[in-house]
Amino acid sequence: MTNNLRRDRIKHFTTFGQKLPHAKVYYREDWQTIYFDLAGKMFGLMSPTLSDEAIITLKGDPDSNRELRDMYPDISAGYHVNKRHWISIKLNTEQLSDQEIDAMIKQSYLLVFNNLPAPLRREFTENNW
Repeated sequence: MTNNLRRDRIKHFTTFGQKLPHAKVYYREDWQTIYFDLAGKMFGLMSPTLSDEAIITLKGDPDSNRELRDMYPDISAGYHVNKRHWISIKLNTEQLSDQEIDAMIKQSYLLVFNNLPAPLRREFTENNW
């Protein structure tokens, strides 16, 4: 995968994450990573670099995560996070389309959303859904 394709993918996933209601996606200076945030809770991390090692790390159901790791060599246990609840996907993967990774980003977002305090979920739902 060329650097232009990696750059496009980073831009695509950043834009997709920013379109989710109440989500923020920004470069987090102290961690030197692109941070996916919902109400102060992390739902993803992404390498800002264009290297072959660049990854996106997302939250998922532990059983689904295990199945995905078994199915795809480009998916591994989450890097620097709970290995059971998070997976890391190589950004240069050709095994998964952008749309499949978009669905994983949305699933990660929903897992975090569903664990927010009920009043905040209600407020978010009333104001944007």
